[in-house]
Amino acid sequence: MMVRQLRQNVEGATIVEFAIVLPLFMVFLVGILDIGQMVYGKSVLTGAVHRAARASANETRNVTQADASVLNAIRPILPGVTIESSRTSYYDFSDIGRPEKWNDANGNSICDNNEVYTDENRSGEWDEDVGKQGSAGDANDVVVYKVTASFEPLFKVPFLPARWADRTLSATAVVKNQPFGNQTDYGSTAGSCP
Repeated sequence: MMVRQLRQNVEGATIVEFAIVLPLFMVFLVGILDIGQMVYGKSVLTGAVHRAARASANETRNVTQADASVLNAIRPILPGVTIESSRTSYYDFSDIGRPEKWNDANGNSICDNNEVYTDENRSGEWDEDVGKQGSAGDANDVVVYKVTASFEPLFKVPFLPARWADRTLSATAVVKNQPFGNQTDYGSTAGSCP
């Protein structure tokens, strides 16, 4: 008889249901806010990188000002954000990701065994990427501008591993510098691979 009375008694059932549902709802809500911050941050970062790349493709090529404009644009969305930027310049679009030319005598796709190469980017050694690292480029050069933003999210999802606490977003823009002067051609000095 007592069991039947307990089954029929519904007083307090709402508070128990609420106590069961609330933690799941809060995790879900915080997760949505966390994803929203990342998506919005990625959108703002991408726009800021594209604007900065276009602005630095002019004759001034002020890379410090470009990095500062990206940081100023993203800081309100991702408080405490730090950015790292890189630039690689190429003579033409078709050169992006291309290795320097070399005589691959042994056919292993690696410059080794004293194979002769052409130091096209004037770095003094054979490079797998012909681009000039850290360079804003010369007139008419193609520049790949990449920014990586690291931040700690505002909305931390409970019960998730600590390694998920720090987030990283990145954006890349490819622009061609304005033709404000003569474009510097690739180098033609020969060298030997180690």
